[in-house]
Amino acid sequence: MKRLAVLAAAAVACAALAVPALAATKTVTVGDDFFRAKNLKVKKGTTVRWVWKGKSPHNVSVTKGPQKFRSQVQVSGTFSKRLTKAGRYQIVCTIHPGMEQTITVR
Repeated sequence: MKRLAVLAAAAVACAALAVPALAATKTVTVGDDFFRAKNLKVKKGTTVRWVWKGKSPHNVSVTKGPQKFRSQVQVSGTFSKRLTKAGRYQIVCTIHPGMEQTITVR
């Protein structure tokens, strides 16, 4: 019985250590003159991964929000950011007016 309790405690400890690995990742497509999803709601700690699809150069730039960040201008590849502060992020491509996205972090 004592051995079973030790095994159960070890299992709980391992599960607690694995929780950060289970943090959510949301993928956004960066297309020619659009972000898909245009509006996104995520939990604090979620990683957002932007994936470039298309032929034109774009970037990801926060114009207003609790955390500022900006990707390089690129035509392919990815950019990821873990959002650790709650609030509303207004994101644009600084090259293409009207290419906008809003992410709400709770």
